[in-house]
Parts: sequence; structure tokens; C-alpha cells
Amino acid sequence: MSDIVKQLAATLSADQVLTDEATRDSRRHDYWMRSWLADHQDNKNPSPLCVVQPHTTQEVSDVVKLCRKTGTALVPFGLGSGVCGGVQTSADQVLLDMGKMTKMVSLDETNLLVTFQAGRNGLEAENLVAEKGFTIGHWPQSIAVSSVGGWVATRASGQFSTANGNIEDIIYTIEAVLPDGTIINTGKGPRAAAGPDLRHILLGSEGTMGVITQVTFKILRKAEKVSHTAYHITDLPKGFDFQREILQSGWRPPVMRQYDASEAKRNFPDQARDDIGMLIMVHEGPAARVDVELAAIEKIAAQYNLEKADTGAVTRWLDQRNHVPTWTEFLDNGIILDTVEISANWDRIGDVYDAAIAALKELPNMLNASAHSSHGYANGLNLYFTFAGRPEDSADMAKVYDAGWKAIMEATAAQGGSVAHHHGIGRVRKNYLEHDLGTGGVTLLRAVKASLDPDNLMNPGVLLPDA
Repeated sequence: MSDIVKQLAATLSADQVLTDEATRDSRRHDYWMRSWLADHQDNKNPSPLCVVQPHTTQEVSDVVKLCRKTGTALVPFGLGSGVCGGVQTSADQVLLDMGKMTKMVSLDETNLLVTFQAGRNGLEAENLVAEKGFTIGHWPQSIAVSSVGGWVATRASGQFSTANGNIEDIIYTIEAVLPDGTIINTGKGPRAAAGPDLRHILLGSEGTMGVITQVTFKILRKAEKVSHTAYHITDLPKGFDFQREILQSGWRPPVMRQYDASEAKRNFPDQARDDIGMLIMVHEGPAARVDVELAAIEKIAAQYNLEKADTGAVTRWLDQRNHVPTWTEFLDNGIILDTVEISANWDRIGDVYDAAIAALKELPNMLNASAHSSHGYANGLNLYFTFAGRPEDSADMAKVYDAGWKAIMEATAAQGGSVAHHHGIGRVRKNYLEHDLGTGGVTLLRAVKASLDPDNLMNPGVLLPDA
């Protein structure tokens, strides 16, 4: 047993420091397709030295202090649902498993706030507040397999974000342990002008700036009324314009999802028509507001000559929306695939779509190049690309994967979009970070990292281009 493992066991307890092969192996990486491909091709990354399972914020602080003192790299781990390579261990690292920190600390029905330890499963957290008639309102596809701390660390978005906001809009305060072991709590009131908002150092930091230990969320009362609408979209730009008019008119359906023709037919075989797209929406809130919104959107749809579609498509989406595919079934068939989310202003989004789809279709061995939008704003829209390829030689699967990512990233950057909307940066996107932040922005982020973590011990290898 190594010295650091002995010291960790002495600092916590022996049963909180796990060294068995099965535990270490199961936490080597997250859900990034590139890591799964490496496993499939018997090129696994090493397991961590040990897995540490703290129960309290103070125990996290003790572990962080010890790792800093001994110069040991530390990798925070929620539930491992990240898809950009935010977790990929090496043999000399300690993995900090937050899976034992799952308490609901408090539910404040007066101020509409709920606090969870960071390791709580997202769906379990939602169900607990739902029992009291509330919702967190954050519904990532991965809700059943992700942790609330992971939502913050990756700067996530949920499927109802168009009305409810993204994670940065839903969180109230964050408790975290900095790389020197200091415990901080980022706020005390509904709004403050007490200097910069320190939550944003931790939002999207992917374990590089500290360990998120506790999150307080704003919660909402359950909606009085829920309604569904769907429209056939004969041409993609018209659908984008329709969404823009809805949002810029002040309406906020929490769910607005526009599918290109390929994805519409694949997702809604019984409701979609051949060769045209579809837009589905969920409307919820006070009954009077929902009724007014429905009437207003129907008038806007008439301006664009859009035909209503079967709302069974919305029901089908709701039934299947949290399905997370198993990469193995594709890899076993020689198929490499991924989804890539970006965003752009309204005047650029169509060009981003056209450029990325064209770039993907130019690549050899591509089976699919398609997209849908799922998060809308008054100023722009996100796109969620899906690509899949099957090379003749399975040894080339990584090359096909990397080429697909490169095509989307470079097309998005060239057309003025943002290269990341809500999955984070991880390893797969870090070399494109400068496009969004600029040289000065990356320099500033690097300076913050160096100030907090001068020895680069917190989740090294992610976020920054030279990590």
C-alpha cells in the first residue's frame, strides 16, 4: 500500500479508501465515447491509485489538503455521466468519489430553495422536491445518471431551459472546497453586488478549480397547466424564424425542439412526414398564461403558414427523453458516433447548420449527419448535431470520430458560433476553447487556475488547452 493511501485511510477511515480493482476500474473515465472506444479496443486508461469516498465537506477538505501536501493529483467524480472526457484517470491519481454525499440538507418552502450535497442523483433530487409539489426545473437527458454537483461542474442545460433557464440560472449558492482545502460558500441573498459572482469560477470548472460539495437550487411550484403543440417544418430556416418570433415576442415555452428531416423521421416515425422537419413544444405554467401563449403562438404559426402536427410526437419524446444510449451496442457493430452541441446567434445559426452538415457529409465512412435544436433564447439558438460513421477497418474508428468532431468544431467557429453549449469542455474540446474565450480570456482563466492550484493537481488534463 502506497504512503498516500495509508495517509488517506488514517485521515478518514479504511472503509472510505477503496483499492480493489473493480471499484477503481469502474471509475477510470466518464461516458465519453472516445474512452469507451479505447476500452473496446483493449487500450484502457489506467485505474486510479485509489477511490476515496468522503461523507462530509470537512472530509473533502481534509482529502484535498493531504493531496496538496503530498503533490498527489485529485480527480473529482460525480456519477460519471459526462461525455467530453472530463474524467480520465492515471495510475498515480486519487479519485474523489462524491457518491456518499447525497443528503437533502434542507427544503425551504417559504423562500423556494432546496439544498443537496453534491453527490445526489439528479432524478432522486427532483423526485424529493416533487413530493412537496415543487420542481427544480432542470431536466438534462442524463438526469437519472448524473449528480447535482456534476450539473454545476459542467455548466449544464436541461430540456426545459427555454423557460426555466440553464444551471447558472437555477442555482442559488454553491459550497465548495478550493484546491488548498479552504471551504467557501458563494452567496447569501437573492442578488448581491458584493464583487464578482464567485459561482462562475466553479460553474463549468470541471473539477479544476475545486470540489463542489453542496448546491442550493431555486425551485418552482409545479405547473397548473401543461399543454403540447407540434408543427411540420417544411424548411429549416422557416422553423428557425418561427422560433425566433416566438421568443422575441416574449413567449417562453419551456421546451422547443426543432428537428431536421432526418431526425424528425428517426424520432417520430408515426408523426413526421418524409423529407420535412418537425417542431415540438411543451407549454406549462398558470392556466391563464398557458392559454394566452397557445393562442399567440397559433397566430405566429399562421403567419409562417405552418401546419400543425400530431402532438403524439411530444408524448413520444416525453416518454423517451431520458434514454441514454449504450455505446457498446454501436461499437460492437463497428459504428462510432457522438452528439455535439453548439450555439449561435439567429443570424448565424442557419449558416452553422449548413456548414457543419456539409463538412460531415464530405467525410468518408459517414452514415449519418443530422441535427436538432433544443435550447432557445431571444438572441439565438443551440444546435445538437449527431454524426455516425463505420470505417471499413475498425482500427480507423478513432480517426473517424476525431474527424467528425473536427468538422463540427471548425464549421461552428468559422461561422461565428460558440463551440460548446452545455456538455462542457473536458478533453475533447479544450483545443477549441480559445475560439470562445479569445487569447486574453484563456490567459485570464489560466491565471485563475494557477492562483488557486499552482501545482495543477485538481483534475489535470481538462479544460485548458495546455492542461
